[in-house]
Amino acid sequence: MHLIIKEKNKFRLNRILEWFIYMICYLIIFMLVTTCFKSVYIDKNNYLLYSVLIVLIIYLLNITVKPIFVKLTIPITGMTLGLFYPFINYFILKLTDWIMRSHFDIKRFWIGVLVALLISGINLVIDEFIINPIIRKVKKNG
Repeated sequence: MHLIIKEKNKFRLNRILEWFIYMICYLIIFMLVTTCFKSVYIDKNNYLLYSVLIVLIIYLLNITVKPIFVKLTIPITGMTLGLFYPFINYFILKLTDWIMRSHFDIKRFWIGVLVALLISGINLVIDEFIINPIIRKVKKNG
């Protein structure tokens, strides 16, 4: 497997490596944010394993279910000037909570919304200032 791929005189990271970098960063962010709140429970027996599973489930829900919810809630998101969007992220977290059963639990509504906001905001910052510069540097240096 090549880490850097040359296509039409342009260099890029292997897509699997890019995805892996994103997942590791999102996993670290998720673990940091959820440890800050006692209302968010992740099974302590296999904390890392369940955190990885939760991040993968959130990723899958974000690429499958979230676009549907975003399109269905365009009117209410527009009327609230975008303030409804964090509730979509919260719904994705609660759906993950439902899928993981007793291994992941968000006990309080507003804490869940805050966790969703923090995860989204920190992911945005990490993407912009860490992940994208790494990818641009690889493309530039080839």
